[in-house]
Amino acid sequence: MAQQYDVIIIGSGAGGGTLARHLAPSGKKVLLIERGDWLRREPENWSAEAVFVDNRYVSKDVWYDKHGKAFQPGVHYFVGGATKMYGAALYRLRQEDFAERQHQDGVSPAWPIRYEELEPYYQQAEEMYHVHGARGEDPTEPPSSGPYPHPAVSHEPRIQKLADDLARAGYHPFHSPCGIMLNEAELAFSRCCRCINCDGFPCVLHAKSDAETLAVRPALDFPNVTLMTNAMVHRLETSPTGREVTRVHATHEGTPVEFTGRIVVVSCGAANSAKLLLTSASDQHPRGLANASDQVGRNYMFHNSQAVLALSKEPNPTIYQKTLGLNDFYFGMPGFEFPMGNIQMVGKSQAPMFRGEKPIETLLAPQWSLEQIAKHAVDFWLSTEDLPRQENRVTVDANGAITLNYTPSNQVAKNKLYEKLKSMLNQLDMHDHLIPRNLYMKNEIDLGGVAHQAGTCRFGTDPKNSVLDVNCKAHELDNLYVVDTSFFPSIGAVNPALTAMANSLRVGDHLLQRLG
Repeated sequence: MAQQYDVIIIGSGAGGGTLARHLAPSGKKVLLIERGDWLRREPENWSAEAVFVDNRYVSKDVWYDKHGKAFQPGVHYFVGGATKMYGAALYRLRQEDFAERQHQDGVSPAWPIRYEELEPYYQQAEEMYHVHGARGEDPTEPPSSGPYPHPAVSHEPRIQKLADDLARAGYHPFHSPCGIMLNEAELAFSRCCRCINCDGFPCVLHAKSDAETLAVRPALDFPNVTLMTNAMVHRLETSPTGREVTRVHATHEGTPVEFTGRIVVVSCGAANSAKLLLTSASDQHPRGLANASDQVGRNYMFHNSQAVLALSKEPNPTIYQKTLGLNDFYFGMPGFEFPMGNIQMVGKSQAPMFRGEKPIETLLAPQWSLEQIAKHAVDFWLSTEDLPRQENRVTVDANGAITLNYTPSNQVAKNKLYEKLKSMLNQLDMHDHLIPRNLYMKNEIDLGGVAHQAGTCRFGTDPKNSVLDVNCKAHELDNLYVVDTSFFPSIGAVNPALTAMANSLRVGDHLLQRLG
């Protein structure tokens, strides 16, 4: 007999974990299902060799590109989802990102809600995830109803010099919004040591603001919340009318299990959420669940991102590097009227990363040379908006294998941002060339990176061109919701995690009202 719940949430990351925490005090019976396990706290958490050479925490999934070529996606299945490995850069979308915007390569569509409707939830999400920042430094910053809950994380000396050099050159560097617990006063069992192993690593101290630490664990303090790990949901069954999900079919540690819930929420990540809906096809939903519009899986986006390494003329002993951002070119620049994107710092280079990600290219390189590069490296992350395209989509074959049919967009704007940063280096006490870190690491996010994926179940007011309504409920079903980044109609050019968290709180308020 199927176990019964008020709300079943599939996926425990930024969307699902946050929603579970928001619903927990209601007393409603909540089941949180996670396909992975708890990520073990172990020395390998902070080992560049284990993370970048051995791929210790990367899933063994095999996906396919549009040519049928297999690749291993950079996905991680643990309690807390992708937030276990993210850099905790928690940006709000810009207010302009919610309106239709013209890009060099096409149009970024308007959202069905305004920034002002999401703003209170951004504020709540920043408080929940202990975001550190400084209002008023970033000229593109959207309006806010309050200050950041914690002061900005200070720059270490070499990054402070970079900030000073940028300001002297007429730019507007700002303290990047970081989600970390810096001291015991912020979280009793966590203390961030501002170590080098943050971006791309799990935190052994539980001091990173991830969804396990700040959402799932606090939710489990409530007796009405249940977490089931190592449980893979493979199909959603509907009533004979097709209007509601009646059963959730999963496999738990090799054993088939079933659940029923008044509300079912999908939060598996943009590709896997689309996969679950597509593989839940039935007589009532022959093209897949919630897919009468043929929009499930379409409009896949995942940022045009580049990681680049500049060589400082002086050593860069910085440990925690992700404290600085630059949005001067977010909306373009003189001579290029279209949006270009965001520049921020990425985790500090370490020599073992180079060998792990590009073993052939570094095979003959002496260790001392790699260490010298790492010693002088200043590492930047550049993000340009990826535009939603109908043909960029997730499909699933009869065996359940995912194919990503994807062609990049906005490449001119991406290259403009790269060239602009390169042109600034002489003003920043750096050598006048950039080294794409994909020479050493697979970090110019190609198809296998699947970072910041979004858009496969976009929300909107018209069921003909969207999957979800403005409350992220499926147009065609009365009790099915999607709360990960699948709902994005556009992705902007900043990290999407905080927007997913804020939207989960917004949808959570809707569900609390609905559940009474």
